[in-house]
Amino acid sequence: MTAHVPLRPRRAESTDSTNLLHGGYKPRIRTAWPSLNPHSRHMTDRIQTNRWLVLVIVCVAQFMVVLDATIVNVALPSIQHSLHFSASSLQWIVNAYTLVFGGFLLLGGRASDLFGRQLLFVTGLVVFTGASLLNGLATTSNVLIGGRALQGLGAALVSPAALSIVTTTFAEGRDRTRALGVWSAIAAGGGAVGLVLGGLLTQTLSWRWVFFINLPIGIVGVLLALRYVSNSRAETRPETVDVAGAVTVTGGLLVLVYDIVKAQQYGWTSGRTLALAALAVGLLAAFVVIEYRSRAPLIRLGVFRIRSLTASNGAMLLVAAGLFALFYFASLYVQEVLGYSPLKAGLAFLPVTAGIVIGAGLSQAGVRLMSARRVPLFGIVLAAGGLFLLGQVPTHGTYLADLLPGLLLMSIGIGLVFVPLTLIATTNISADDAGLASGLLNTTQQVGGALGLAVLSTLATSRTNHVVNGFGHVATIAEKTSAQVDGYKLAFTAGGFLMLAAGVVVLTLIRRTDVATIDTGETVAATA
Repeated sequence: MTAHVPLRPRRAESTDSTNLLHGGYKPRIRTAWPSLNPHSRHMTDRIQTNRWLVLVIVCVAQFMVVLDATIVNVALPSIQHSLHFSASSLQWIVNAYTLVFGGFLLLGGRASDLFGRQLLFVTGLVVFTGASLLNGLATTSNVLIGGRALQGLGAALVSPAALSIVTTTFAEGRDRTRALGVWSAIAAGGGAVGLVLGGLLTQTLSWRWVFFINLPIGIVGVLLALRYVSNSRAETRPETVDVAGAVTVTGGLLVLVYDIVKAQQYGWTSGRTLALAALAVGLLAAFVVIEYRSRAPLIRLGVFRIRSLTASNGAMLLVAAGLFALFYFASLYVQEVLGYSPLKAGLAFLPVTAGIVIGAGLSQAGVRLMSARRVPLFGIVLAAGGLFLLGQVPTHGTYLADLLPGLLLMSIGIGLVFVPLTLIATTNISADDAGLASGLLNTTQQVGGALGLAVLSTLATSRTNHVVNGFGHVATIAEKTSAQVDGYKLAFTAGGFLMLAAGVVVLTLIRRTDVATIDTGETVAATA
């Protein structure tokens, strides 16, 4: 590993070890240091030895969080029958998690910097694991929906704290690229694994086990984090906590995502939809004013002057919107059109997991050989091509001929995209803003996915209804299925265009100088 900053002895009471690691180091133990007592030397050796163990701990926790976003999808019919969900209320098993997760991510990211990354990471794991137990024991629909919202809150604390731990533990350069390669593969592949695991657990045990499986993972994660993860935080802490800012931005995002999700039911131009949109805009505008005037803002607005952060988040918003189309509509296609069982439907997505892992591995080599700016462009083209292929699926299609080619292209492309965009979004960022940057990136993914799924679902539903109404008679089962497939095809195609729009953002807004730190492996922190 390249040496940038020599490891210095710390005060015995200091726990901010990852701030030293942020700049990169090559440990040099000098016997001439009289102040380095045995306890400090033990702590220093532990940090040097367990950096990769820390990565494993936070990646396993993040995998659990990402997996939970999709693991319930194939279990929805079983949950509906068991807890007597109506067709309209069933969506809240997914939406309650998405809304709270997306709404509280920014608060979780900044709180990890202020109060300690380990503290927020462990707190989030405890909340998430407890909510999983509640969901597994749920006997009514309302209890399950409330538990899913609580899971979203726990995930909002875990996810930004985990990424912040990674970026402050590994210096910019080859080690951070490798670490974020693992992280991105986990983040992108967890959704696909969730579909497989959800089908397996639902068919062989019960839908309750899609929640119970989190218990041993969460408990072990808490114990290991308390032992091996340092409670690092931003070096400069504000005098007060920006409560007003936290309330307005979280409330604004919650209302915005809720409005998009419910617009399918209310209608895009209905008074209720427009009123909710106005409320969301008002809350977010109030947040900007509060942050501008606050002595200790939740989000330093100056951070958006870092072009690499702003542009990469814009691209990720569009990528996530297209990605949700893959998992959601492909899952519906294999079960409702091809007639797959939950387990078979889950197994059908195993190639997606492999493709994402392959793409993430190729992206690491690509960043070294060409540029972090060029690699996502290749990935976006592949992912868009995969979605356009899926946009041609027939009603009487087959998995190998009609579905698999598009899934493979899409998954490899996503793997190529996630690593460099994560690198770009977290480069040129000071250690003090590491949690903020990670919170923004996670918020972008969640909100982008929710917005994209709402819009694409509306397009698919509108297309299906239009086709059914065009028959001029009561549609047969075969005709309804054909109309459904027409809706899926439109959603896949629109998702492909969202991917291409992400490519335009990368190509036009991210410049070579923005990724110079990544491409050269140097350690430079931008100020804003």
